[in-house]
Amino acid sequence: MFMLNERNKKILCAVVQSYINFPDPVGSRSVTKKYSFGLSPATIRNIMADLEDMGFLTQPHTSAGRVPTDLGYRFYVDSLVAEGDYYSNIDILQGIYKRLESLKNDMDTLLSETTKDLSRLSHYLGIALSPSPDITTLKRINLLKYKADRVAVVLFTDEGLIKNKIISIDSEISQKDLNRIAGYLNSEFSGYTFDEIRLKIIKEMSREKSRCDSLISKAMRICQDALYFPYSALFVSGLSEVLELPDFADLKKIRELSRAIEDKHTIIKLLDKLSESAGVQVIIGSENTLEEMKKLSVIVSPCKEGERSIGVVGIIGPTRMNYAKAIYIVDNTSKLITKMLAER
Repeated sequence: MFMLNERNKKILCAVVQSYINFPDPVGSRSVTKKYSFGLSPATIRNIMADLEDMGFLTQPHTSAGRVPTDLGYRFYVDSLVAEGDYYSNIDILQGIYKRLESLKNDMDTLLSETTKDLSRLSHYLGIALSPSPDITTLKRINLLKYKADRVAVVLFTDEGLIKNKIISIDSEISQKDLNRIAGYLNSEFSGYTFDEIRLKIIKEMSREKSRCDSLISKAMRICQDALYFPYSALFVSGLSEVLELPDFADLKKIRELSRAIEDKHTIIKLLDKLSESAGVQVIIGSENTLEEMKKLSVIVSPCKEGERSIGVVGIIGPTRMNYAKAIYIVDNTSKLITKMLAER
């Protein structure tokens, strides 16, 4: 990594900020007029040429000004985070708490509505990820006969999640048996995480080998199928907001964005990994592992219940993003949700 002196740092941040404000290549004269650096356009032009050689800026055309590279954005974002108090607008978050506070006992709805607010405030994609199924705590399970060999499972969790799925069963199991099985599972496993329950089931089934047709064995098999959720739930809002940005003016960029959103499993894996991090995380352009997201930036922050991460909220947008505002919104929204969850 190149070491920049204070003058070069200020010029680089000025170019990045100018390009964020207006999506046109930035020239030395423009920087001279907008910022009081006390330097001539020629000096600033030379500094910008040096920054280009270092990989922080690039020049789309010979006669054009310069635009930031992903490395330039990274330096700019790291500078913002180091400053700490880089953006403050309490009014921007007014009204969110009252609207979301009533949803704190229904985690899925809370996260879904949060993505709408994130998108509305930032004009980018609002995203949220529900708690990992492995750490979700069972509160109650209901079983309802759906067809002769199918049962509808409704899981209620301590985190406020409601999960539904249809699983296969032996056709001879009646609704009366299902009620007894649900009662048994609730008495045995309520208060345990899905991961803990799966471990207990393995031990219980090994003891039940001699009674394969018993109701307990059937309960174990039903519970095992009912608790299988390979991925957390992903919520996304605001595609129309993003498509209005000049960064997505051509069809190729729109297709890239659409593919990135459609590849939910990859995004879920990325967010799930980031959920274990502390505070706001910013992934810029080429830092993304997904090819379709290498022209996008992701800003996320985990929501906590005590020391445990129970979800992630964030924003996806172009690399030419208003990072100061986006980081502020994501950071304060995650803190807001964490505070609400602590008050449940």
